[in-house]
Amino acid sequence: MPFPILSDIGAAQATILRRVPLDEVEVPQQVQEGIAARFGEKLTPAQAVERVVRDVRSRGDAALREWTQRLDGVAQGPCEVSREQMEAAAAALDPSLLGSIRLMAHQLEQFHRHQSRSSWVDFTAEGALGQLVVPLQRVGIYVPGGAAPLPSSLLHAAIPARVAGVEEMIVCSPPQREGGLPSKAVLAAAHIAGVRRLFALGGAQAIAAMAYGTESVPQVDKIVGPGNLFVVLAKRLVYGSVGIESLPGPTETLLIADDQADPRYVAADLLAQAEHVLASAILLTPSADLAERVRAEVARQLAALPPDNAREAAEALRQRGGVVLVPDIAAAVEIANTYAPEHLCLLVEHPWPLVGRIRNAGGVFLGEQSFEVLGDYTAGPSHIMPTGGTARYASPVNADDFRKVISLVGLNATALERIGPPAVQVAEAEGLFAHAAAVRVRLEHD
Repeated sequence: MPFPILSDIGAAQATILRRVPLDEVEVPQQVQEGIAARFGEKLTPAQAVERVVRDVRSRGDAALREWTQRLDGVAQGPCEVSREQMEAAAAALDPSLLGSIRLMAHQLEQFHRHQSRSSWVDFTAEGALGQLVVPLQRVGIYVPGGAAPLPSSLLHAAIPARVAGVEEMIVCSPPQREGGLPSKAVLAAAHIAGVRRLFALGGAQAIAAMAYGTESVPQVDKIVGPGNLFVVLAKRLVYGSVGIESLPGPTETLLIADDQADPRYVAADLLAQAEHVLASAILLTPSADLAERVRAEVARQLAALPPDNAREAAEALRQRGGVVLVPDIAAAVEIANTYAPEHLCLLVEHPWPLVGRIRNAGGVFLGEQSFEVLGDYTAGPSHIMPTGGTARYASPVNADDFRKVISLVGLNATALERIGPPAVQVAEAEGLFAHAAAVRVRLEHD
């Protein structure tokens, strides 16, 4: 299975380590044709999304009905799923799968409960300063459902929100053509997560509905959750009217492996990432022998995958994957910090000594038994992680994404005497004389 093995770091950065900005993502011909067919003219994805968002903001539920039929092929309005339907879906689900979803929810809750934060107030002779830590009132969660239903994505957003104390979660997930509802697995996950309101609604129209509100869909304070290009473009468009947690791009994994790594595990981890649409799966290793063994193992394991998955994974590895031969593990860590991957997997004999040298990654997976797929599902942290290099400054979804901080200022005359005159001086230096006067009038009064 041909994928590149590069020994030149510059060449690697120009090819498999280079990222394509959102506005430069190559749109497949099939997608372009689909846009033209549904909109009656040639539009870019951004133009199509803007049209949908603007229409939903203007016409509410009527626009949702039209776009749901036109884009999803489902003739219905913004259908709200009842709690009884969610409960019935959970009851009808395979008991083993239901048990696995419950375990995933438990792991997520246990992990995120460690992220507790409390309000605080510091009382002194000058009064008090402090912070109120307040959960968001209403959060929107988008759950993809096009290529495959993703109950895991629902839980990986909803459980941190619930732990943070969010009052109301509004979930939107695309309707399936048969039945007009999201998949039973998604409905069951919503029931387990304690979701009270779920809409069979997908794509840019769902993002617009949650951002601006319609007759049926409440306006939310923040929208979280992954999605395809159209969902991401919609999130970018509505940002400011609501908060968003990120603009998630294609998923990515960077593996660092030494000559002790098992090529079967390395190949399996590369393929697990590569079967996502537009994914990047890259190996950094100082071992040319391991690189060749991994390439052979990838070809062997590809043959065991279902045809559609194998085709997607092979294409991803050809276009956006490969191996970079590095001088040593230290050089691999340096490249990883520059690349700032969503997932950084350390398949080395002694991974823990490397942790202190990691600066930029959404999540670090330590050792061959602690691999990225466990993080996708049942490890505990949210799998909604920063992509596209945003791990340089961003974090995975966590409980703090669903809280806000309100500053408390309760100072008295003693504080005014000490900090008032400097405030006057700075205000006047900035040319804000009314600011200065608001301080001075109190100093003179006292």
